[in-house]
Amino acid sequence: MQFRTPIKQARGLGASHHGASHWTAQRLSAIGMVPLMLWLVIGIASHAGAGYSETIAWMASPFNAVLLVLMFGVLFYHASLGLQVVLEDYVSHKGVRLALLIGVRFLALLLATTGIFAVLKIAFGG
Repeated sequence: MQFRTPIKQARGLGASHHGASHWTAQRLSAIGMVPLMLWLVIGIASHAGAGYSETIAWMASPFNAVLLVLMFGVLFYHASLGLQVVLEDYVSHKGVRLALLIGVRFLALLLATTGIFAVLKIAFGG
């Protein structure tokens, strides 16, 4: 005779329990993107008529350089999380899905590193 409810029998047999942390990370990165993107749009709009040297000087200031580095990191992290969800939902073959997930993570890391390197090179006058 079994005195356990159906939910008690099924508990622990379902998902791998990584969905909640993935969802939270995606929402937190989206929240972080809001002020960073607003700052970037306002900064670009305020330098719309400026020349190359003024724009480089704006990017090279320590405050703006730090925010640009944060923006690149959060942007590509958020993008890789979103693409991971799409791939997990729509690619059924496990091997292809794994290869695409690794490729997306690698591409996001490569693009974020390239953007951060460019900002640091400008900020340090290279």
